[in-house]
Amino acid sequence: MKVGFIGAGSMGSLLTGSFLRSGALSPSDVTVATRTLSKAEALADRYPGLAVAPTNAIAARDADLVFLCVKPLDFRAAIDDIRAVLTPEQIVVSITSPVRIADLEELLPAKVAKIIPSVVNEAGCGASLFMFGSRLDGADREMLVRLFSFVSRPVEIPEEDIRVASDLSSCGPAFMAYLLEQFVEAAVESTGIDRELAARLACEMLEGTSRMLRDGLTPAQLQKRVSVPGGITAAALEELRKATDGAFLRVLRTTHEKFAEDLAKVEASLKRD
Repeated sequence: MKVGFIGAGSMGSLLTGSFLRSGALSPSDVTVATRTLSKAEALADRYPGLAVAPTNAIAARDADLVFLCVKPLDFRAAIDDIRAVLTPEQIVVSITSPVRIADLEELLPAKVAKIIPSVVNEAGCGASLFMFGSRLDGADREMLVRLFSFVSRPVEIPEEDIRVASDLSSCGPAFMAYLLEQFVEAAVESTGIDRELAARLACEMLEGTSRMLRDGLTPAQLQKRVSVPGGITAAALEELRKATDGAFLRVLRTTHEKFAEDLAKVEASLKRD
């Protein structure tokens, strides 16, 4: 299978590298085109055999699968570059949430899917969010799920849930890392513990917590396992609840408002003559 990547920014490079390191793709299967040539050349240096295309159209022309890894407001230019070389047998995958499948199907002759990766896919874990266009058949869907299974746990979602699902799976690592950073800094400031030691202990704790939750405990059950009435953890949890009351509602309100703004801008850019 020949795969073309259009865009080699942070997520494009992450996804390309993850597929190659996992063995899902071979470098000889992959062609990359990007506005910043040095980024594509860096990938080619790291993965010998990977091809760098001088234009988006060349990267897309002979590919069975084309990934659009560009910023939302750059989609129209990328689509204009590749539309003439695409065929109905090819599959185009958008990894950008504010671009609607219906708009892509209107503008492209190819099959379309939207798949939102997460930064944790670089470690071969975490979810990837799947939304399928109307032209994909069962074999197409199976192929995409199989490909992403090398680097993630594919989860199909309704497109109308894309924002909140992305909050949880794609933005979530940043939110959790921020909270962990605050935890470590508080430990250092209040006790003088070595920062590197505190960070290592906190990261080990987070990994263990993740495994217990993944193995079936709910967050409420895990809190109950650690916290006993009248104990140290119970007292500290009550303080944490007061400090964070409503915080994630405000976080989600912010992401949804920003998404609505981005969606309006993207739709306007895609519908221009």
